[in-house]
Amino acid sequence: MIRSLYAIDRLSTWVGKAFAWCILVLTFATVYEVVSRYVFNHPTAWAFDMSVQMYGALFMMAGAYTLSRNGHVRGDVIHRLLPTKWQAGVDLFLYIIFFFPGAIALVWYGADYAADSWGYRKYSWNSPAQIQIYFFKTLIPVAGAILFLQGISEVVRCVRCIRTGVWPERMAHVEETEIMLMNEAQDLHAIGQDDAANTLETRETQS
Repeated sequence: MIRSLYAIDRLSTWVGKAFAWCILVLTFATVYEVVSRYVFNHPTAWAFDMSVQMYGALFMMAGAYTLSRNGHVRGDVIHRLLPTKWQAGVDLFLYIIFFFPGAIALVWYGADYAADSWGYRKYSWNSPAQIQIYFFKTLIPVAGAILFLQGISEVVRCVRCIRTGVWPERMAHVEETEIMLMNEAQDLHAIGQDDAANTLETRETQS
């Protein structure tokens, strides 16, 4: 069972990391537009649409990855005060009542929306560049399907927690840069205190 959870987590992580590169494309388009517009007085017709599409793709496809890392916003003020089994019970209720209907709607209606867009090769009608966007519409049902899979993984975690009283461990992952820097600062601070204590002890011994 744990292997199945990790397999879904790995899929969500891989998709999230793959679409994280959209940030670089988004940054390039924004910088290029600013330089072209305000330095060379020659604005582009495509940068705005590309920025919107890259952000939309990243937002949609990173949802399952964020869920796998337990990173979505919740009412932590109340949730963290509950016993572990109650936390799992509340999460399970919310997944069934709210999460899965939303994910199913993304897949069901998103597939129809994407099919219509492919049918007449939809493009951005309010864009001077008339960028084709039908392939980006395909990301809606795809993101919904991956979210649904990750939701199943989270439901299994909730059920196991209700039974055992302990949350199943999540797959090891690269820590965020902020956390790494905080840990390094704490380690350096501890080393500095040890060095200061050793220096003081040495001076007292010599005196």
